[in-house]
Order: sequence, then C-alpha cells, then structure tokens
Amino acid sequence: MPAHLLQEEEFSSTSNTTAGGTVTSRVTRNGNAVVEKDLLNHEDLAGDRGMIDDIFDETYREKEGPKPPLRYVWRNIILMSLLHLGALFALTLIPSAKIQTLAWALLCFVVSALGITAGSHRLWSHRSYKATLPLRIFLTIANSMAFQNDIYEWVRDHRVHHKFSETDADPHNAMRGFFFSHIGWLLVRKHPDVIEKGQKLDLSDIKADKVVMFQRKYYKPSVVLLCFTLPAVVPWYFWDESIIISFFIPAILRYTVGLNATWLVNSAAHMFGNRPYDQNINPRENPLVSLGALGEGFHNYHHTFPYDYSTSEFGWRFNLTTAFIDLMCLLGLASDRKKVSKEAILARKMRTGDGSHKSG
Repeated sequence: MPAHLLQEEEFSSTSNTTAGGTVTSRVTRNGNAVVEKDLLNHEDLAGDRGMIDDIFDETYREKEGPKPPLRYVWRNIILMSLLHLGALFALTLIPSAKIQTLAWALLCFVVSALGITAGSHRLWSHRSYKATLPLRIFLTIANSMAFQNDIYEWVRDHRVHHKFSETDADPHNAMRGFFFSHIGWLLVRKHPDVIEKGQKLDLSDIKADKVVMFQRKYYKPSVVLLCFTLPAVVPWYFWDESIIISFFIPAILRYTVGLNATWLVNSAAHMFGNRPYDQNINPRENPLVSLGALGEGFHNYHHTFPYDYSTSEFGWRFNLTTAFIDLMCLLGLASDRKKVSKEAILARKMRTGDGSHKSG
C-alpha cells in the first residue's frame, strides 16, 4: 500500500460476485524472479469493476544499465524526522493523559485507518465493492484524517504497485530492502519508471468521482482540519485535557502510528510470513501486520486475488475492515462485494502455494 506525503514527482455470496473465467498458465517476470503464474482471464477479472490496472503486468521489463542515482527529498526527511521525534515525546505523555483522551486517540486511529483500508485501498484502488454517496463522503473525510496523500494519488501509486510489483516501476519496491519499502521511498525522488508507468494508467474512474476530485482540490485545508486540528481540539474543549497532550497524543502520535501501520504492509508483509497462495511472489501472510492495519496483512492472498473485497479468505478474523464493509452492506450503504470462491482459492493453493495451508 502506498503511504504518504509530499513526494515529488474468483467471487461469491448474497450481493457478491463470484470469480470465474478461464485459467491460463504463463511464465512471468516479477522483479528478478522468473515465475510461472496461473491467471484468470483479464476480462473476467475486470468484470463490472471497470479496470484491470491492479493485475500484474508480465510484459514489463526493467531497463538495462546502471540504476539512476538516489536524489534525496530533504523536506520529507526533515518533516518525517520531526514527526517521529514528536511521537516519541507523545509516548512520555501517555501516563498523564485522561482515559477519554486515549479512547479518542484510538477512535481517530480506527476512523482514519478505515479511510485508507476501506476507502482508498479496497473501494477506490481495487473497486472490490460499491459505496453510496454518504459512505464515499465518510471515507473521504476519514482519508483526509489519515493524511497519506489524497485519494487520487494514493490510488495511482497503489495500482502501479500491483501492476509492476517488486520492479523498478513499483513505488515501494521491497526488493530494495525493508527501510526503502517502509519509509525510504518517501524520502527520495521516485524512480523514473514509477512516474512513467503512473502517467499511463487509466484513472478515468477516479477522475469521474466528484467526491474524490473535491477532496483533491481542497486536500491541504482538509488535512489541517481533520488530521491535526479536530483530533487536538476535541479533548481540550470537551473534557479539559491539556493542549499539549491533546495535540501530541490524538494528533501526532495517532498519525505516526497510522503511517507506520500502513508502511508495514509495504515492508514487513512483503518479507515476513508464509505464502500459501503463490510462493512465486514476495508478499506474505502476516497476522501481526493485519492486527495493526485492520486486516491488510493477508498480503500473499491480496496480491494473488487483488479484486477480493476482504483481502483474505478468513472473513472477519484480524480484519476489522471486512467487518466494517459488511456492516455498511447490511445498512444499505455498500453493495456488490467481490469475493473469490472457496474452490478457486483451494485450486490456487494447490497449484502455486508453498504448502503451508496444510498445516493450518
């Protein structure tokens, strides 16, 4: 999942769709590894999502010759350093904070995280379910509270990440190491291939969403208001918390923890864990990451079946985002959840998995 900042430049269930289609076997290249992958027909994958740019592009080849030199973005380096220093200071304030303030910080964390997981990720990047206007507005507000780039940029970078995973065109290519895929990619200029491929994506579906484009137009003031001002003012105004604690815990600490929870999907979930669905790709199943990222750590599954709204075959287990989307469907605010069939999941495990599913 892309994460943030000022960087330069097979389906089933009621109201769900079942993945079917023709399975073909192809030899593809993912980073430096040549692998054999089984793919459903791209047209079947697109379905009524209207896009297939989150499906790995096996035709991409990294350019030969020396890699471009790193160019540091010192503004980001300084801001990120200050942010994390502020978060460390906030930790020392926790014993002095009122219980209401800690509960408010947790609520802000969950809401802002849903703006990423249920919003910019599962809804807008992968179109794995449909949302009504009120839900899209809520998720947009939550997304601004998360401050991980506006939805349009987040979607662009995430689709590039899936389409060119673990290559030079991947914004947070995990082949470049843990630090780079976690935060380093935000501290340097993008690889030219990331920019080139990002510009070629079809983002017409995102441009057609007036809620998304409204947020993009007013993103900076929305971040100031929703990411920093609102979380800090509520404890100070309603239960007389000190302004220092109100600012550093619900705003700075909560924001920093949210960023790192997202970044761990890009780093840890690409390096640590098993690969029961496709052993030929780097993304892993990492339950600890799922706990922190509201269900986004089932990453081997997600990169194998990026169009599944649950990003997992296990429903609500370690997956608060799936529970939230299901609740929204129950309330009539969401619909058309895409879900891979159990038969297709098992068949994929048998064809390309690492066998770890047999041990439970």
